[in-house]
Amino acid sequence: RSAAAVNCLYFGIFSLCRPCLTNSQAHTRARGVQLLSEVLLECYEELTEREVEVLIAFYENRLKDHYVIIPAVLQGLKALVSDCTVLPPGSAVSMLRSLFQDVHVQVRPTRYYLVICLPFFFLTELKGLGADFVFGFVQSMDGERDPRNLLLAFQIAKNLIRRGYNQGKFTEELFEVTSCYFPIDFSPPPNDPHGITKEELIQTLRDVLTGTPKFAEYLLPLLIEKLDSDVQSSKLDSLQTLASCVSEYEHKDLAEFLEGLWTSLRREVFQTSSEKIESAALAALTALTSCLSRSVLNSDSEDSLSAFMDLVLKDCKHHLCEPDLKLVWPSAKLLQAACSASNRATTHVYSIFVFIHDNFNYLEFFPTMSYFFPLVVPEDVNMFSDFREALCTIAFSAISESNSNLQITAASVLTSLAQQKGLLSEADIQRAVDHLCRLLLIEDDDRVSLAVVECAGTLAELHPDAFITTLIPKLKDLLLFHSEPMDQDREASEQNTHHALRQRCLSALAAVSTQPCVVKESTPVILQVLSSAHKGNQRVYVQNKGCSLWIMRFCFCFVQTRVLFLLSQSSCGFLLCVFNADRLAAQTADRLVSLFLDGDVSFLPDNSLPANICLLKVCVCVRVQSQLVCLLMACVCSLPKTLEVPQCDRLLLELEGLSCTSLHPLSYTSAAKCFAGLVNKRAQGERVLVSTVELYELDCSSSSVRTQTFTLLIWVSKALLLRYHPLTSAFTDKIFSLLDDAELGPMAADSFSLLMSDSADVLSRGCHADVRIMYRQRFFSENSHKLVQGFNAAPQGRPDKPNYLKALSNIVSKLPQQVQVTELPALLSLLLEALTCPDGGVQLSTLSCLQPVLINPPQTLIQQLEALVSRLLVLISSAQMNVRVASLRCIHTLSYFPVHEVLPFRARVLRALAKPLDDKKRLVRSEAVIARGEWFLLGSPGGR
Repeated sequence: RSAAAVNCLYFGIFSLCRPCLTNSQAHTRARGVQLLSEVLLECYEELTEREVEVLIAFYENRLKDHYVIIPAVLQGLKALVSDCTVLPPGSAVSMLRSLFQDVHVQVRPTRYYLVICLPFFFLTELKGLGADFVFGFVQSMDGERDPRNLLLAFQIAKNLIRRGYNQGKFTEELFEVTSCYFPIDFSPPPNDPHGITKEELIQTLRDVLTGTPKFAEYLLPLLIEKLDSDVQSSKLDSLQTLASCVSEYEHKDLAEFLEGLWTSLRREVFQTSSEKIESAALAALTALTSCLSRSVLNSDSEDSLSAFMDLVLKDCKHHLCEPDLKLVWPSAKLLQAACSASNRATTHVYSIFVFIHDNFNYLEFFPTMSYFFPLVVPEDVNMFSDFREALCTIAFSAISESNSNLQITAASVLTSLAQQKGLLSEADIQRAVDHLCRLLLIEDDDRVSLAVVECAGTLAELHPDAFITTLIPKLKDLLLFHSEPMDQDREASEQNTHHALRQRCLSALAAVSTQPCVVKESTPVILQVLSSAHKGNQRVYVQNKGCSLWIMRFCFCFVQTRVLFLLSQSSCGFLLCVFNADRLAAQTADRLVSLFLDGDVSFLPDNSLPANICLLKVCVCVRVQSQLVCLLMACVCSLPKTLEVPQCDRLLLELEGLSCTSLHPLSYTSAAKCFAGLVNKRAQGERVLVSTVELYELDCSSSSVRTQTFTLLIWVSKALLLRYHPLTSAFTDKIFSLLDDAELGPMAADSFSLLMSDSADVLSRGCHADVRIMYRQRFFSENSHKLVQGFNAAPQGRPDKPNYLKALSNIVSKLPQQVQVTELPALLSLLLEALTCPDGGVQLSTLSCLQPVLINPPQTLIQQLEALVSRLLVLISSAQMNVRVASLRCIHTLSYFPVHEVLPFRARVLRALAKPLDDKKRLVRSEAVIARGEWFLLGSPGGR
């Protein structure tokens, strides 16, 4: 391959090809050019600049020859371009001119390669072509149909735009020659060897169309036109393209199209039949509003954002003021999307609060408006000063009402207002705390209590003084008063009310104890409650989920020893959450492990515990001692993985023994969870798991500790599943094998819910557990077929057959919604079968996984509509309230199906929904009213 050898080779090739190249037959000349091009592909590196110049001139001349020669000529040019470092000056321009002028046959892949390659290396030189380059490309691309060539053509167009080539008077032509393919309607054939995908074509074309504001006057009318289409994919592509293009545009590019764009976007939210289309429309509205918000105003320019927001507010305000109509929520969604774009847009939207506050009974609209309030935390709170009084008035009026929905919404709004510094005065904070105290004492609705506790926790972190002076003293009086044991003669309902109030107070006290000054006041209260519970021999559960380093130091000195002393002598189940301050956490863990393994009580002052106490041994006379393993679990399972647990091997063996021998549920469950938490973090867990893998007690039906052993199995399985451990399948397969067990079958089915759920106290990221992403999806994909096979194989009528349905329902209900939608068609028949299972737990978990899928149903679900409606109508009379509520929500969602599909069921559904209107539970009645109202509107002129 020396230069001399190559020259000799070329001389020989030319001598050999000369008769062919000058032959009168076109096919013979083509063979000669083909041979020369193939040689160049092998030896192009050795050519000099002069030789390249001669070859380019030869090939350019051959481009004017017969069309059968053109493919071989383009191959030769491709070989020469492969080493662009030796191309003579001006040759790139010359080649492109020849390609555009002389090549008119279907050899586009190679030609496109040259058009891509040459501009990449000769940007400055080819810019001299000006608009001629664009015109030549437009001509060469016109009429292209092959997806492979289209992908290359779109890439060229993208380069023309992004590299700043002068488009001159051919801007519209460039747009037209590319936009004629929008939206992409291409489905690759099966086993396509080229690997061209529809998504790839869509994205590349979108990059072209959105690449320059010069296309705005052509693209925006096109998008408005395509949004009028009935094809869902066309709508979705148009909305996504709109959201992409406005990020490149300025407000002046959009000004004349704002009204048309708003009309199209509004329609897609008001009249949508697809959640994807609605979400894309809202995202496009946010992007559009954001673009207008970036406009720089001067004395001569029009404020495009104000003009656009006037359009939005005009339409949405109309529907917000008529809350009986179905367009209230879509209007709120549109306002939310516009509001989230910028502070300027938020100011416009917030003006609705003042408008309604001044002109209407605002409490009627408060739940609706709270849907989009607040969305943007302002950098300058003064911009909201005009709305502060109206917002506070509405919020405090709503929380004073007896309507639980208003109370929940008001608590959420107060939380948001408090987070924006300066919006609430000290008097407002005190007023909010007074309302929260009142609701804690009198409101027994669980939803309201949860909202109040969350609001109190947020406000206490920002304004602790108000809670120290008002809330904590009231909670202290109530907790100590209700710590007194009730008479056994009291009615059960009164005892339940007594217990519920106590739990609400404890939850609130835990929620507000996040700041050091609050903890200093709340800790003595908790200790007094524990002492009182100890004297009364009551069971108390306290859980605090937030604590700082300061709290850790405070609690370590003040709480730890006293809590251990109280718990060691009573039956309290007190969950002590130990938090991560490395030195203190390690010290605490070391002391607790020594206490539980060796009975070392030397660090506990003023205690009456015997020396060498055995806290991990089962002893009938002092059974309560083994229950303290919950304290050990809370400590060692929350340690960071960087901190080593003292005497871990020995601790694991003791925990395994306790979990498989104890007869007390709290003891063996806590031991199993502690064992699992340690295994999850161990780098070398295999050696410790050998004895557990056997789990021989599970195979012995006469064993008295099968339940304990199974509890250990499920928690260890979860620990291994979370970290993708190689032994996971050995444990989970054991669970699958127990589904047909007469005793443990129902427990095995229930255990899949635990496997797929997040754990708060152990095996969570908050406890530094090793949790891999998408472990649920992986478990489902690897094991769902086992449940299907087991169900099909089980004889009809066997009592264990529903266990497979319950297990499947528990798994599917915990999967992300997008995975449920994908997997539902294959499992639909089994899930419908699960709705007929008499087990309420199976019904509830199945309904919970069906409901989100019903929002955007696959075709297979619509085909099974008769079976689905029949089963849901049966479940609205279930004995369990949760099942009745879930089934009513599913029936409500069915009203959003295509009208022609569900209209035949209208009369039947309305008759069935008359019964739950008189249900004894308020939540059931509320859901029935909503569902029945939607089904009444079905098929009416103003309805769906």
